[in-house]
Parts: sequence; structure tokens; C-alpha cells
Amino acid sequence: MVIDRLDARLIGLLAAEPRVGVLEASRRLGVARGTVQARLDRLHAGGVITGYGPDVDPVALGHGVTAFVTLEIRQPGGHDPVAGRLAAIPEVLEAHTITGSSDMLCRVVARTNADLQRVIDAIVDVAGVERASTVIALATPLPYRVLPLVRSVGEGAR
Repeated sequence: MVIDRLDARLIGLLAAEPRVGVLEASRRLGVARGTVQARLDRLHAGGVITGYGPDVDPVALGHGVTAFVTLEIRQPGGHDPVAGRLAAIPEVLEAHTITGSSDMLCRVVARTNADLQRVIDAIVDVAGVERASTVIALATPLPYRVLPLVRSVGEGAR
């Protein structure tokens, strides 16, 4: 989907102030309310905007340890059943199928390093998981972000 500079500005405004209303967004962007609503509808329908929920920090929930776990999956069963079982573990925040020596990469959180062992044990107990390898994140100098990409794409669509 092609987005332009106005789309990028709208997404940036919503990212900075998720509770801003359509009317206020139109005022700040200098466009009609209907334009903002139409843009939001188009961005949502096109899959660019995927949600409006709050961002939640696991650290504030008492989960100060972040780790990345690579999994080797038993091939006959495939990835989907494993992903479905991993979804039942609340500390598994996301899972991606990957290329390379492993089959899946998971981002997980835990309360402590000892609690991380419990989470890893739960992951290894999932049917279809053959082997796991874990690295603990020490810091997050560059957190997940998409706004620079949005701005870049918006600038390129002149």
C-alpha cells in the first residue's frame, strides 16, 4: 500500500498521542475531519494500521528479564502446531519462523533469571520442540519502532 506525507504525519500523531480524536487530528494536521477519517479507514483496511490498543511495558508488570529463544522444531509436525502451543505460555510475547540453523525465534519475558528457567522449561515441554537456545537481552538501546520507516515511505511517495 502506498502512503503519502499526510498519512505519515497522521500515523506519527497517533503514535505520539494515541488518544487524540479525529477532530483534533484534523485540526493539528490542517485538513478536514472527513479527510482524516477517510485516511484512517484506508490505512486500517490496507493493513498499515493494525491496532489502537495501549503499548504495555512488561517491566512495569514485573517482568524485567527479556530473552530471545531459538527453537529447533520436529519437521513432520510443522510450525503451526508449535506456535499454537507457545501461544498458551503468557511469557512468550512473539514467535517468528526463521531461516538458518533454527526454525523459530521467540521473544520471551520473565520476572527473574530463575523465572526464565521456568519459562524455558515450559517452552521445551511443548510437543514438537526438539531443542532451544536462549540469549538474555542486557539492554534495549533501540526498541521496536516503525515511525522512521513510515516517514521514509511517506517521503518517498511524493
